Amino acid sequence: MLKVLLAILTGLVGAGLLHLVIILALPYYSERDAYSRVLREGPSFEFHVLGPGRDPAGLGRTDPFLDIAVCAFDLDEGPVQLTASGEVPFWSLATFDAASNETFSINDRTAVDGALDVILATPVQATRLRKAQAPTLAQSIIVETQQTQGYAVLRAMAPQASFRPQTSEFLNGAGCLPLSAAPQTAR
Repeated sequence: MLKVLLAILTGLVGAGLLHLVIILALPYYSERDAYSRVLREGPSFEFHVLGPGRDPAGLGRTDPFLDIAVCAFDLDEGPVQLTASGEVPFWSLATFDAASNETFSINDRTAVDGALDVILATPVQATRLRKAQAPTLAQSIIVETQQTQGYAVLRAMAPQASFRPQTSEFLNGAGCLPLSAAPQTAR
């Protein structure tokens, strides 16, 4: 009987210590998620090019052939238009909610004329955009999302060093702006 009580007591003390360690470590790990990492890069509604190297949040540029830019957005301020154009061998865009769940992805092979022109909006905002039928947004891909906060990851391929200026220009010229502030040009 004494052995059973000792085993139960040891289990309870061990479980208590484990829970204490988890609770104390939670703030350290909660600030190391991808969304927090994107917010630390700089202001929202602006693409920020990431440097090379590993990143604990999984956003680092670990592939030597891909350059990466990230942008945080908040749809509470209105729809967001993601744009980019230029001649690069390959580009891809993925959008994520604040919990790092992928909500949409596209690449140059599936985009209209190979140009990036995506509008992220809540269902209500998307309905208003479709009703407005603005001719400047006719080629834009409207993506509905329930989550208002998130981030976009734009990747551009540079298969050789000679492509780096093109990918750099592509990523630095990419737009991540609220729709009211985004330059709207007809194609």
